[in-house]
Amino acid sequence: MATIAVFNQKGGVGKTTTTLNVAAALAKAKRHPIGIDMDPQGHLTLACGLKRDDSAKLNMAEFFEHKTPLAKLLRDTPAGWQIIASSLALSKIDALYGGDSNVANLLKIGLKEELALTGAPILIDCCPMLSVLTLNALIAADRVLIPVSADYLSLQGVHRLDSALNVLEKRMNRKFERRIVVTRFDSRRKLSYDIYDKIKDRYGNLVCNTRIGENVALATSPMHGLDVFAFAPHSQAAADYLALTMELAKSGFFEERPAE
Repeated sequence: MATIAVFNQKGGVGKTTTTLNVAAALAKAKRHPIGIDMDPQGHLTLACGLKRDDSAKLNMAEFFEHKTPLAKLLRDTPAGWQIIASSLALSKIDALYGGDSNVANLLKIGLKEELALTGAPILIDCCPMLSVLTLNALIAADRVLIPVSADYLSLQGVHRLDSALNVLEKRMNRKFERRIVVTRFDSRRKLSYDIYDKIKDRYGNLVCNTRIGENVALATSPMHGLDVFAFAPHSQAAADYLALTMELAKSGFFEERPAE
C-alpha cells in the first residue's frame, strides 16, 4: 500500500483536480485506489459525484472524533474507486486536538490497522495549510505529490513548501519522497515555459515531465460530479492526466516499498 499526500499550501493550483483525476486514471487501470478527503471544504467529495452530507456518519470527522474504523467509512464513487468523504466537522479538529502531539499519528495508525491489507494506492487530498489534518496526512504518507500552477506566486509557494517539508524531515527523522507536477500550463504564454524551466532547474528530477495544460474540461467536470475521463474522455486534459499517472506509475510512485 502506497500512501500519497497531495499537498500545496497555496490554493488554486489543481490539488483536488489532480487527486480526482489521478485516482480516476488508476481506477481505469484496475488499481482500485482509495481517496481520502482531508479538506473540510469537501471539494474532492463533491467532485467525484457524492453529496457532502454533514449529518451522515460516513466521513473523516467520525474517525477523529469517534474512532470509527476507516474501513467502515469507505464509500463507492461512480468512477469505480472508493473515498472517505469530508465533512465541515473536520474544521474543528485543530481546535479540539491541536495541543495533543499524539493526534498527528492517528491516520497513520488507522491506515495500518484498517486498510494496509487492501494493497490499494491511497491518495490524500490535503487542506491548503499546515494543520493537525495536514500533519496526519504527511506522517501517514510515503510520498508527497505537489501540484504547482504555472504562475509566479505558485513558484514562490513551492519554494516555501519545500523548505517546510525539509524542516519536517529533520524533526521526524525521515525523508519525504516527493514529485512536483506543473498544472494550469498555458502553452500560448511564455511565462508558463519560464516557470516550468525555473522549477525544473531548481528541483531537477523531482519535477514530472508531464505538464497539465489549462483546459476548460478540468474546470467544468467537477460541476457535474465527474472526473475528466468521464466528462471529456477525448480532451487534452484527459490525455495529460493519463500521461501523468503513467509517468508516476512507471517510476514506482504508487508501489509499496520496504521501509528503510
